[in-house]
Amino acid sequence: MAKESQDRSRGSETEKITINLGPIDLGQIDLLVEEGFYSNRTDLIRTAIRNQLSIHAPVVKDTVTRRELVLGLQYFSKQDLEATLAANQRLRIQVLGLASIATDVSPELALATIESILVRGALHASPAVKAALADRIR
Repeated sequence: MAKESQDRSRGSETEKITINLGPIDLGQIDLLVEEGFYSNRTDLIRTAIRNQLSIHAPVVKDTVTRRELVLGLQYFSKQDLEATLAANQRLRIQVLGLASIATDVSPELALATIESILVRGALHASPAVKAALADRIR
């Protein structure tokens, strides 16, 4: 039904996050950038995050399996949801990565076909669909 992708390329989809750091940590980061270890602050922070994710990869893998999460991208087209409706089924969307609902999906169709949404990462959907599903998004 929905398309899945194991492609986790870091350049294709990004979300902006904000972090607060103390002046000592920030100063140390700036020093490493000045010394040429990293091209900029973001490069150091991304590298640090990737290193931590690598260390914890077995835990993430086990949790994805145990919770039956889709890893990567899960895309739902209008046709996918219409087929779900025709089959008299409802979806429990569980994604670690990106869940995307097509822009031509109406709030009514989403409500009729989506029982719940759990996304660890990002959910892309129209504002109207997100509003309609607000009480089903965890």
